[in-house]
Amino acid sequence: MSDRHKARATIVPRTSSLRVAAALRTALAAGYGLRDFRADLLAGLVVALVAVPLSMALAIASGVPPHHGLYTAIVAGGVVALLGGSAFQVSGPTAAFVVILAPISAAFGLGGLMLATVMAGALLLAAGFARLGRLVEFIPYPVTAGFTAGIATVIATLQLKDLLGLQIPEMPERFLEKVAAIATALPTIHRADLAIGAATLLILVVLPRLTRRIPAPLVALPLAALVAYVLTKMVSGFDVATINSRFSYVLHGVTHQGIPQFPPRPMIPWQAAGPDGRPLVLSLDLFRSLAGPAFAIAILGAIESLLSAVVADGMTGTKHDPDAELIAQGVGNLASPFFGGIAATGALARTATNIRCGARTPVAAIVHALTVLAAVICLAPLLGYLPMASMAALLLIVAWNMSEAKHVLHVVRVAPSSDVFVLLTCFGLTVVFDMVISVSAGVVLAAILFMRRMADTASVQLIHAAPEHAHAFLPPGTLVYGIGGPLFFGAAQKAMSALRTIEDHVRTVILDLSDVPIMDATGLVNLESAIERLQKAGVHIILAGVQPDVLRVIAKAGWKRDRALLTIRGSLDDAVALAWARHAVAGA
Repeated sequence: MSDRHKARATIVPRTSSLRVAAALRTALAAGYGLRDFRADLLAGLVVALVAVPLSMALAIASGVPPHHGLYTAIVAGGVVALLGGSAFQVSGPTAAFVVILAPISAAFGLGGLMLATVMAGALLLAAGFARLGRLVEFIPYPVTAGFTAGIATVIATLQLKDLLGLQIPEMPERFLEKVAAIATALPTIHRADLAIGAATLLILVVLPRLTRRIPAPLVALPLAALVAYVLTKMVSGFDVATINSRFSYVLHGVTHQGIPQFPPRPMIPWQAAGPDGRPLVLSLDLFRSLAGPAFAIAILGAIESLLSAVVADGMTGTKHDPDAELIAQGVGNLASPFFGGIAATGALARTATNIRCGARTPVAAIVHALTVLAAVICLAPLLGYLPMASMAALLLIVAWNMSEAKHVLHVVRVAPSSDVFVLLTCFGLTVVFDMVISVSAGVVLAAILFMRRMADTASVQLIHAAPEHAHAFLPPGTLVYGIGGPLFFGAAQKAMSALRTIEDHVRTVILDLSDVPIMDATGLVNLESAIERLQKAGVHIILAGVQPDVLRVIAKAGWKRDRALLTIRGSLDDAVALAWARHAVAGA
């Protein structure tokens, strides 16, 4: 990417006000010409070709008809591109959402899923206005790697049903029960579905190794649909499940097969079908029941979109505005259900494709949304011929890429055992339970391990006199202790334990705090306790080299009011000089 394009895409967040539509405004302000539009147009077209089958497959995996995935790419994809903080982000339905959305749609129906998405959009919007965009940086890598690999495992496992054409009347809710149901149904493998799915999978794996100029799904899925159609017509008994045979919609009271050939239409999300097929009835109990799922959608949406934006920054050398991106994701998820869409977030694979195809501004993502809209209007009847086994094969590839299996295995081999424990714990909790439990437990575990490591860095050591140091010659009865590391609740007590016993002849203790960057309330209490013990023994305390943040904590605690046995000096040399002065006065 040229320096001019980097300058156009780089977004410097303001500290005084939020910059909604930061990426688009920055691009237009830098000058947008015909050459830029051509680059964005080509990139948007290519991304849309990938997004059309993928959006349908992800909607199916989430438990809703495929056209709702297309509507999500159109509405949320366009809105986020207009209002977002990343110049290259492409938003829409993603594989990470599948493990969250599928249980919601099973328990609350399409209407409940849409209502939960609206609630999640409001949470994302609030997070953006509260400037919480930077918090994703505090989620450790083992946590994100663990739950991402877990999500990929769940997605891949669930695709075996359609890939093999298994007959499972009702899929259980729990993952382990689903695995058992799939294993039990293995004798019902349908050879035609297996053949089409395997052929699709082969093309999706081999074609990228031959050329990356043509997106593999653009070749594999239409070819699979054509072969399946021809074999169905020519070979007796050859039959595969397709979107047309699996899904239908009602128009003017008439049921039609496949995907509706009209654009997203305004609707009231909660008036869509609930679990019993009837519209939902809004109630406090319903909102209470959906609060947890909505929170899960919001958390994963924030993590996924901001991580995708960070990866895009790494690929382009630019900088996104995380708060503007959260606001855009919030508005996108608020708007999407009112046009038949479901939850959306930043899609890493589509964003990377957008960049590789030469995108320069958010216009490329807008072109992607408009192209998906054109595909719905013009190609809906043809999309209905796509085999379900081919869609499952596509999601298998997505799950494999999402898992980053080679990288995760490398981390397991070389990372510290504590990080490996966090990663494997998050992986297991995601597979067995869900992503919210996994991330919550993972962040808590990582925080505890981090505090333990920081506690190990905090210490109090007696500094022995040496000729090369300025404090080499100390007055009699004077000791210097060097305190290192942050004094917070995980480390303070351990660090201060060294000051519990002081010999009787000591009259002055210098505490060198120059290596203490921060101190919290627990550190303050422990330091106060140590100083009080020394003061009761008649020892004068000199604090040396106190850093500004620590000095503010000390001043707020009122230590400056008690000067009888406590003095603060700016450096260790000044503290030693004061000790000599006190010794001289005492000797006189």
